[in-house]
Amino acid sequence: MRALVQRVRKTALSVGGKPVSEIPFGLAVYLGVKEGDTRAQAEFIAKKIAHLRIFEDENGKMNLSVKDEGGEILLISQFTLYGDCTHGNRPSFIAAARPETAQPLYEIVKEELIGYGIPVCTGVFGADMKIEQYNDGPVSILIESEA
Repeated sequence: MRALVQRVRKTALSVGGKPVSEIPFGLAVYLGVKEGDTRAQAEFIAKKIAHLRIFEDENGKMNLSVKDEGGEILLISQFTLYGDCTHGNRPSFIAAARPETAQPLYEIVKEELIGYGIPVCTGVFGADMKIEQYNDGPVSILIESEA
């Protein structure tokens, strides 16, 4: 499982031109699930995201989590995080989990984050989403769970 975590200011997501979710500040989390991923990996990723200290404290050090800052998370499913371009120029997505496997694990990540007391907004699983994102920093962290 992979999560691309980006520190953001106002971020909005729409589907078909209609607004779906918006957060004033916090984290945009793009979540990719691969074949063979498990509940334990979803729980691991959620814990890492919830406790990731990438917001600055009063001394300008990245020492605070999204919860410490009172931020929110916009959780976005993104199978393309498992795009493999090692052979040719068109990515292969063979490693990405099928929707019937990926969606329940995505939901576990969402519920775990909520369980840590963090407000979570979501995209629409499997939809063609448009995201307006105002990166803060920019700060981007890639978290991977081990098999």
